[in-house]
Amino acid sequence: MASPRMTIIRNLVNALRLASRPGGPSMVERLTALPRLARAVARGEYTGATTGRLLMMVGALGWLLSPIDLLPEAVLGVFGLVDDAMIASWLVAAVVTETEGFLGWERGIAAQEPAASPAATTVPGHVVG
Repeated sequence: MASPRMTIIRNLVNALRLASRPGGPSMVERLTALPRLARAVARGEYTGATTGRLLMMVGALGWLLSPIDLLPEAVLGVFGLVDDAMIASWLVAAVVTETEGFLGWERGIAAQEPAASPAATTVPGHVVG
């Protein structure tokens, strides 16, 4: 079994490698895709992620932002940060992984849609010149 420190480092390295590859989406693009991802999963349009996984991501964010800490740093010192670091590394990796698949799916959908033709944008009852 890998040590927590190695798990944290491995998760962050893999996420950063994927997120910073040339031509890939930026972290801002990934973060702005999260609401679209949640809507697509809720509507059943995107099946690359599950509602449970998205709820775990929300829970992890809540864990990190919560003023209540189950393993307080004041009592445990540096060891109290390990739980927060593991959750943060998992959350970063999950955001990168989930948005990677979703943004690819969105690009695929956009590529499949036909370009707007004049007939597709014509309003019935209007004269087209």
